[in-house]
Amino acid sequence: MTYYLGIEIKQGEDGIFMNQEKFTKEILKNFKMKDCVKVNTSVECGEKMSKNDEVENINSTIFKSLIRSLRYFICTCPDILFGVRLVSRFMKTLITTHFKALKRIL
Repeated sequence: MTYYLGIEIKQGEDGIFMNQEKFTKEILKNFKMKDCVKVNTSVECGEKMSKNDEVENINSTIFKSLIRSLRYFICTCPDILFGVRLVSRFMKTLITTHFKALKRIL
């Protein structure tokens, strides 16, 4: 078995390794972030999110789909866990600030 539920499994002399490289590329392609600029942290330091920051609402279908994809991705990439959980709190009030935070995680 080398690929199961979006997780690639490679077995070598050093051990068994799991990654989601193919799944990651699919997420970036689906959300048009394939050529995005890489950052070192998944959450901007000192940024405070609230429910009532801005008036412009975001399409909830896209937002929730991205959250679901990132939640699944956490199993092999736990360093984005804090950022995904932070943005997940605001699923009822979707605004531009929250979507920008999700794009930063990507």
